[in-house]
Amino acid sequence: MWIANRWQDYEVLDCSDGEKLERWGKYHLLRPDPQVIWNTPKHHPAWKKLNAHYHRSSKGGGEWEFFDLPEQWTIDYETAVGAKLTFNLKPFAFKHTGVFPEQATNWDWFSSIIKKESSKRPIKVLNLFAYTGGATLAAASAGASVTHVDASKGMVTWAKENAISSGLGDAPIRWLVDDCRKFVEREIRRGNTYDAIIMDPPSYGRGPKGEIWKIEESIYPFIELCTQVLSDDPLFFLVNSYTTGLQPAVLNYMISTALKDFPGKVEAEEIGLPVTASGLVLPCGASGRFYKA
Repeated sequence: MWIANRWQDYEVLDCSDGEKLERWGKYHLLRPDPQVIWNTPKHHPAWKKLNAHYHRSSKGGGEWEFFDLPEQWTIDYETAVGAKLTFNLKPFAFKHTGVFPEQATNWDWFSSIIKKESSKRPIKVLNLFAYTGGATLAAASAGASVTHVDASKGMVTWAKENAISSGLGDAPIRWLVDDCRKFVEREIRRGNTYDAIIMDPPSYGRGPKGEIWKIEESIYPFIELCTQVLSDDPLFFLVNSYTTGLQPAVLNYMISTALKDFPGKVEAEEIGLPVTASGLVLPCGASGRFYKA
């Protein structure tokens, strides 16, 4: 398992009975987590000192209950290459805050690769389903030029705010609100290529014009499509999944098959976050990585 264990401003304090207790900076949030199927004693004092609690509805969705939480605040993360990233957080629909902290293990991995290679040649990275830009900022701060693509205008705006807060407002980042598949198809026609691709696809989603994405049906053809915009000497290809059906072995098989013509290695693992109260690790999905051998 790849574990995001270098956070200072974020921490999973405890988890029990379908919920995880988290520290985001100085604030304590309680949010549902479908992986937490155990019911263990809630001894950590923060269980009784919440700043906000997201309650899931039996009818789907849910809502926040606020006790003492600002509308927006920030946390920092220092990557493995020493770059300080700053994220603007705010609670919004469907329990999210604007960062998936477990992805820091991937930020550290590819930022080290980019930092080493960018001293030799320019590196172009394509970040698809790019959300609020954690991977974009990590790649840019390591020396890459990044094309950031997401179908949500609000998420792209949020990512730009994170870039400015991280001192990357003038970094070589292209910000695009677009359907990821249609963008890649256009890049193929244009003959544009990238040295690395990152994708964090949703289980289900809709593009700006109502395009439907179902990950089990769409992910493999999309990975195959994306290989057509890889440069002749690609650095890495990263695929993240929060869908239980896409286990590490499935990611490994898909990436190995789609990128069989490129020299390199493929690895896939669960990713996770350490839990302070138990000393165990909370699983948070999986990632598959192709990288230059």
